[in-house]
Amino acid sequence: MSGELCGNILVTGTSRGIGLELVRQLAQQVEKEAHLYACCRDPEGSRSQALRDLAAQYPDKISIIRLDTSDEDSISAAVKAVSEQIGDGGLNLLINNAAINQPDSPAPLSATEKKHMMDVFETNVVGPFLLAKMFLPLLQRAAERDPPGNDKGDKMSCRRSAIINISTMISSIEKCPENFSMAQMYPYRTSKAALNMLTRCQAEDFKADNILVTAIHPGWVRTDMGGEMAPMTSQDSVLGMLRLLSSLSNKDCGKFLDWQGESIPW
Repeated sequence: MSGELCGNILVTGTSRGIGLELVRQLAQQVEKEAHLYACCRDPEGSRSQALRDLAAQYPDKISIIRLDTSDEDSISAAVKAVSEQIGDGGLNLLINNAAINQPDSPAPLSATEKKHMMDVFETNVVGPFLLAKMFLPLLQRAAERDPPGNDKGDKMSCRRSAIINISTMISSIEKCPENFSMAQMYPYRTSKAALNMLTRCQAEDFKADNILVTAIHPGWVRTDMGGEMAPMTSQDSVLGMLRLLSSLSNKDCGKFLDWQGESIPW
């Protein structure tokens, strides 16, 4: 990595899959003074046992925060809890990873209902929108500080102040004809395409504050959502993404990249 990630880092959707692996590898790699806020819907539930075990290994580095990205009151409570812990430090990195897919893949049109579309959009788009909006003062506070030593040449970096929206290759409108037959997934595809536009809007809106905003495709990963046929492990995906995050700078603001740093057409 060109520079360890540092400061205060918040990740959503951390009870399993990519989110859990992000917290695990970040806890191993971040600077000693860094702190991770691992957000999930049910911190006390059985599905969060692995996250609780991980937090117990790194009690000085990981705080588990209750957060349901489909619930505005839950988001407000999480922002308040994190703000109280961070104090004057600011939030250096917000990783919007939490997402849902309804109905089950391949989710053809015949099986997709209005509720599926609305529920997926609320979690995958509205949640990241509200999180960025509510955490903006803390992101601005972090951006106002002097950049870390390795970032003197760039005003933007994930070590200073950034939002990373976890997207997907199948949100690409241009590439849809190449992969639509594999999995129609109307709600998931359209919500992630909307997340890409949200990324572009935030990048334009926040660049005056030197807040980096980038969308990243983590690869086709072997998780509950990705399925058993996926070629990548969450470990390999996250290892690649963290290498990428450590290298992002001004030129990457508003981009849609894969886990290796290659551009993906909108």
